[in-house]
Amino acid sequence: MERKPAIVIRKLSKSFGKLRAVDGINLEVYEGEIFALLGPNGAGKTTTISMLCGLLRPTKGQANVAGFDVEKESLMVRKSIGVVFQQPSSDDLLSGRENLKMHALLYGMPSEGREERIDEMLRLVGLVERQHSRVKEYSGGMRKRLEIARGILHRPKILFLDEPTVGLDPQTRQHIWGYIRSLPEKEGTTVVFTTHYLEEAEQFADRVAIIDRGKIIAIGKPSELVSKLGGDTAFIKAKQPQKIASKLRSMKFVRSIKVGRNCVQVRVGDCAKNLPKMLQALEGVESIELRPATLNDVFIKYTGRGIREDSPEGGYWERIMNSEKGR
Repeated sequence: MERKPAIVIRKLSKSFGKLRAVDGINLEVYEGEIFALLGPNGAGKTTTISMLCGLLRPTKGQANVAGFDVEKESLMVRKSIGVVFQQPSSDDLLSGRENLKMHALLYGMPSEGREERIDEMLRLVGLVERQHSRVKEYSGGMRKRLEIARGILHRPKILFLDEPTVGLDPQTRQHIWGYIRSLPEKEGTTVVFTTHYLEEAEQFADRVAIIDRGKIIAIGKPSELVSKLGGDTAFIKAKQPQKIASKLRSMKFVRSIKVGRNCVQVRVGDCAKNLPKMLQALEGVESIELRPATLNDVFIKYTGRGIREDSPEGGYWERIMNSEKGR
């Protein structure tokens, strides 16, 4: 069955003076997908979302959302979407239920079935017991859950989530992703989210577009993007790394080699099968650490740096290699 596109983007750009925040991107997102825009802070993710929501006017290019042109039919676009930005926008002085009622009125939801729909959303995000509490008394996780409930209350065709779990504790992040993952099946909603968390894109997105400096550098299923790298990475510590590297270069299953002062970084194809062979052939190995390939490796392949330098997968070994360059 042929999938229908929910979003179509052609050569979309946005400039702020001399800064080009989004640079001629092309993209299609299909109905019922959970799609991620993955990239570091400042990559252009939020600017892209803002244009698709009709909050920013593109400098160049065209985008259609739910079948409507974002510039010519912006009102119809806004009626067709739900949006959850990083910063909560619910009224602090109203209760959770009152916020949902106000949102329902703003979107012209018919009175018949409105209260039942609000009840349904409160159950979905686990706020039934706190529905009459003022939002200013909510925790950060509760506020985010209320924002998601508000975003899907009017049954939007497409839900945009801008860094939906940033700043939340791991348990709350898992709860929120439980709600988000259920939306395509329960509500028929297409979900587009931005993130700089590698594990979120890998675990929850059907497809991902890796974006950097306003350009999309790779698109595909997370598993497919990772598999194209050709293997996992081993970090070998040795007193004579050049000797180790020389031996490795003769092995057909070795995909790439980087040499540091006391370390060799090597990508190994079919690691489970070939790593034992590699270790048997090498002498002088002090220690070895194996790291499965991730989307961060895909990002490094195209940009030469990690997505998040503060994360274990985003820069620790890269910093070691950079500070101990080969001779």
